[in-house]
Amino acid sequence: MPPERHPFVARPHRTLVALSLPVLVSLIAEPLTGLVDTAFVARLGASSLAGLGIGAALLSGTLWIFNFLGVGTQTEVAHALGAGDRRRARETTGLALALGAGIGAAVCALLWPALALLAGALGASGDVSSAAIAYLGIRLLAGPPLLVMLAAFGALRGLHDMRTPLRIALAINALNIVLDALLIFGWGPIPALGVAGAAWATTASHWLGGIWATLAVRRELGLPARVRWRDAGTLLVVGRDLFLRTGLLITFLLVATRAANRLGPESGAAHQAIRQVWIFTALALDAYAATAQSLVGYFLGARCHALARRAAGVASRWALGSGILVCACMLLLEDGAARALVPEDARPIFSLAWRIAALAQPLNAISFVTDGIHWGAREYRYLRNAMLAATAAGCAALFGVEALGHASLAGIWWITAGWISIRASFGVLRIWPGVGAAALGARAFGTSAPPAAS
Repeated sequence: MPPERHPFVARPHRTLVALSLPVLVSLIAEPLTGLVDTAFVARLGASSLAGLGIGAALLSGTLWIFNFLGVGTQTEVAHALGAGDRRRARETTGLALALGAGIGAAVCALLWPALALLAGALGASGDVSSAAIAYLGIRLLAGPPLLVMLAAFGALRGLHDMRTPLRIALAINALNIVLDALLIFGWGPIPALGVAGAAWATTASHWLGGIWATLAVRRELGLPARVRWRDAGTLLVVGRDLFLRTGLLITFLLVATRAANRLGPESGAAHQAIRQVWIFTALALDAYAATAQSLVGYFLGARCHALARRAAGVASRWALGSGILVCACMLLLEDGAARALVPEDARPIFSLAWRIAALAQPLNAISFVTDGIHWGAREYRYLRNAMLAATAAGCAALFGVEALGHASLAGIWWITAGWISIRASFGVLRIWPGVGAAALGARAFGTSAPPAAS
């Protein structure tokens, strides 16, 4: 379709919301399942829950480093779609799927022998370490299908198909919840597996999702007859800065998890509960980022810079409003969250940290949506540098308060809020007014503001 006939041109707000809602539901499906995992495992005690938190943080952190397979594929497919080049979109997608399967298998093989060492590095010992190792040893098997699914979802969203990833996400996470109930506590002839049961439930559902997503891409876009491995360098160069940026993000989250666990099992359990909700809300707010990425990439691919900037403005306003709403909901639901997610002995230190995480949500929304905008504009290096500044400051603060003996769970979340603020500031300034050689800055195409949205 010609860019001037894209639905966003006539109805920008309606189009953004229509594209974002399926992404919202698909993105929150997995962290919602993570909350169910947390609620189930909390019934096993603080040590089991802290072990789950360490295992989930380490595995998600490791695999998120490779999110360039989804982000890079989505951007490249959106640019190719805007330029009318489906062959390029198909070849990029086939390469990303093959890389996802290979990288997932390599991660599994490399981490397996080091599970005890990695758990100890995050502050685990005794029963907490045993739970973390049991969880990780099984969850590693989900690495290949998870990365394949990541690449496939990126291709589908680059094609502006937000509904197929939604259907897959709902199905596999519903399966995960059912298997959680069966495997964690047992039923009939099925033995109670505890934390290992949660890991088996997630692994089985991810294998279903990876196969389904690959078949969906084959149906909508087709797959190349052979993988063009000589083009792998191009995709990896695109992903290089994303790789480093995500690695820095995960470094901060892991350092924060380590700091919480070093305060004791109660602090580790409370931090896991808040962290799981934070991931849930972050991915919910990230729906605008995914939609903005596809729209900005499409319009830039079609060389319609003014429409790309307009999409950035509309997405940012919706994200900020949603962040304020999430903040209010978290403050209102504090007591319910404590009862559902936090063991009794960890609740005294939970409340203040929870409120700090809630108040940071509007800034969180801005940081995520501007990430998506800059992904769509291929400004990966800028995002890497912004994350470097934020993570350097955040980690220095975490190590500093620990060295001074002033560490607390509330302090960890104040530092996290500061880390988010730095990221949000870098994201906004790159667009308004557009510092440096900004692809979407006013100087890029001679206007000081986006066209008025209808």
